[in-house]
Amino acid sequence: MKAPHVPCPSASVARRSFLKGVGVTLALPFLECMTPVFSRAAQVETPRRMLLISNNLGILPKPFFPGQTGRGYDLSPYLQELAEYRQNFTVFSGLSHPGVVGGHSTENCFLTAARGPTKSGFRNQISLDQFTAEKIGQLTRFASLNLGVNIDRANRSLSWTRDGVLLPAEDSALVVFRKMFLQGHKNEIDRQLHRLEERGSILDTLLEQTERFSRSLGQGDRDRLEQYLTSVREVEQRLATAKEWETKPKPVHPQAEPPDLKDKKLFFEKFALLLSMAQLAFESDSTRIVTLMVDAFATPVFQLHENENTTDGYHNLSHHGQAEQKVKQLEDADRQQMRLLRNLFAGLASKGEPGGRLLDRTMVLYGSNMGDANTHDNANLPILLAGGGFNHGQHLAFNREANTPLSNLFVSMLQRFGAEVDSFGSSTGTLSGLEIR
Repeated sequence: MKAPHVPCPSASVARRSFLKGVGVTLALPFLECMTPVFSRAAQVETPRRMLLISNNLGILPKPFFPGQTGRGYDLSPYLQELAEYRQNFTVFSGLSHPGVVGGHSTENCFLTAARGPTKSGFRNQISLDQFTAEKIGQLTRFASLNLGVNIDRANRSLSWTRDGVLLPAEDSALVVFRKMFLQGHKNEIDRQLHRLEERGSILDTLLEQTERFSRSLGQGDRDRLEQYLTSVREVEQRLATAKEWETKPKPVHPQAEPPDLKDKKLFFEKFALLLSMAQLAFESDSTRIVTLMVDAFATPVFQLHENENTTDGYHNLSHHGQAEQKVKQLEDADRQQMRLLRNLFAGLASKGEPGGRLLDRTMVLYGSNMGDANTHDNANLPILLAGGGFNHGQHLAFNREANTPLSNLFVSMLQRFGAEVDSFGSSTGTLSGLEIR
């Protein structure tokens, strides 16, 4: 017997339903009346999400780190900007990546923990976002979104493949919005499907040839070839998934398209827009993993306030040498970034979903590869984690001389995300003291 439905005020509603009219199609959010009464106990769990943010020049350490530890700590000057959400985040000190030293050369290693970025022949490793995407599989249209503010797309990214290849970041909020919500014309979709089919046919041919070739190889070569074929099969699976998503309609969002800001001086406006795109991506379930690299190094003279610009580019400001004017401008910029985080927390907290708020199942990591850009120090990194269902409201302090691996925090996040792993990067375990609610 079919399970009965509880009717909405008007009528029962199908699980995938849309409002249609005047040329607009709007995907409905999840409603309880869309689910049979007897099946509600077996509903799919509300998804978990991850937003990973890094400013590659960091922030001034003294105003960021609290002077006390534990749950009763006094908020530092910067964290006072987040006071309303102090029970929703944890601040960390004494964390870094072992062997990841070399000043600015570490900027691409924040999510990979790859050692020796200045050494000859250095090759990066898979980043936390891509590792997570591999573990959970592609459950959404985009396995992940890789964003950037003023990003040097050819040389910098938070996102790296298993083979250590840079994945370019998108720095246009307009492009991201259209990618998520703008449905292409049928001929455009057909062209994309044709391209996917062509790639698939190439892989089919490659697999057939290599499998035939493998019969003449020794066991060692066969093992190496099998690893290669496994990678090819994974690509095949991703192509098949991509073809499926190409044929599915994109969600339509009532929000107007964002402006396409190209002026690097509008640093905070661009940062805010990309954070809003990340939230929209989570709300629409376009993806569950987003990275955002704030490329302060590539940011020239920028606007602090209306009719007020900095006296120098971000990089030169970061090498302040305790010059009063530079430090003052950096403090202003740092506080504005904290306010952007506060606005993000507010936006995520204001959105309800089954089981709580969007913030409760969204991990937001903010940090940097630079502990102190003024001295090119890569130890004692500024790290803050909000949301995601952890028992926050504390300052977890580790040894500032012999730092705990930041990758330990990454393992804790991976496990909270649902990935069955016990190691990542340079980890030695999970991060002690980070409790789950």
